[in-house]
Amino acid sequence: MIFLYKGFDKNGKKVKARIEAQDLEEAKRKLRSRGIIYQSIEESGVSLWDRVSFKRKKTLPAKQLAALSRNLAIYLRSGIPIVNVIRLAKSQYESDPLMVDFLSSLETSMDEGKSYYAALEAQEILELPAFYKQSIKVAEESGSLAEVLMEMARFVEEQDKVAGKVKQALVYPMFIVVISVMMVAFMLTTVVPKITSMFTQLKQELPGITKAVIAAGDFLGAYWLHIAIFIVIAALLFQFMLRTSERFKYLYHRFLLSLPLFGKIIQTFELARFSYITAVLVRSGVTFVHAVKLASNILDNVVIRDEFVRASNEVVEGKKFSTSLAKYGKHVDKSFIQAIALGEETSEVALVLENLADLYFEENRAKIDLFLSLLEPILILFVGATIGVIVIAMLLPIFSMNMGKM
Repeated sequence: MIFLYKGFDKNGKKVKARIEAQDLEEAKRKLRSRGIIYQSIEESGVSLWDRVSFKRKKTLPAKQLAALSRNLAIYLRSGIPIVNVIRLAKSQYESDPLMVDFLSSLETSMDEGKSYYAALEAQEILELPAFYKQSIKVAEESGSLAEVLMEMARFVEEQDKVAGKVKQALVYPMFIVVISVMMVAFMLTTVVPKITSMFTQLKQELPGITKAVIAAGDFLGAYWLHIAIFIVIAALLFQFMLRTSERFKYLYHRFLLSLPLFGKIIQTFELARFSYITAVLVRSGVTFVHAVKLASNILDNVVIRDEFVRASNEVVEGKKFSTSLAKYGKHVDKSFIQAIALGEETSEVALVLENLADLYFEENRAKIDLFLSLLEPILILFVGATIGVIVIAMLLPIFSMNMGKM
């Protein structure tokens, strides 16, 4: 819970800010421990939507996350302690209550002795990417928080550019899909029944394709509400299972990897992320063994993550990473393993990983561009074929009637 308070700090300066606590009594204890004499304290207003929403945390936009990371990195490089850095950052977001709540929560946790990573995990204000938090954890353990924060800012910005490009390219195809669905639904529920009533009056024997289209129209007209409810329930159930069942999540991620184009894109992105983070850690002074162990845990796809974790466990035992990855990496590109082996032989693993990250990011951009260029004509072809089938189904009985009169 977030509480608003007014009062005076230990220097007698008037303060007005927010503090996170489980209840009012805990908030008061935290203020007293910080030497703040409060005049008033009350729970921050929460909208009705926030109370009933399934989503407890709001997502911090990528651009804002990158800007925050860069600002923190600049302050840290100046030798300022992380707690004071958070206070400085909070002063820059006075016009944004959400960010003030977020940074106040971090400040409170770190005043209690928690690390920056532990504070990020404890806060209940914003949802941050798992790989970002894990990278912070690794950075704190290796003493390279400033460097990793700066690299994370660049990484998040780059991913946001790719995501923005994809979203922009998908606007027109999605518009086509929505309009086509509306057109097909209108034809099946309005146009087709009017035409079929004429066939019924004439007692005309209908072709199989016409019967199938009529049946589809009758079903859609009678059960459209049931279909909509089923889709909503299925989507909610899917999200619930994905969050609560590790087995379901593992099977789903393995299915994604088996898809022809998307599976390769996911695999390439995960390899690029691992290469990038590991290279950053090694450049920051972390040993390769420790960097591999830590970077393996930041991967999103649980199937690939499990393979990397198994391989990294053997690296800790003294085995080569490339050898272990060849043993467990069923979903890892062979050229990636060969490149790692080359880096291990030449003691240039960081350089090899950095080059691999650039290579895989560029490869993914090319694949995404290819997919987007093919998506529009495929959708147009699909929509045209669907409408064409409906039109043909309606015209066939008319043609047969005319042929019978000749």
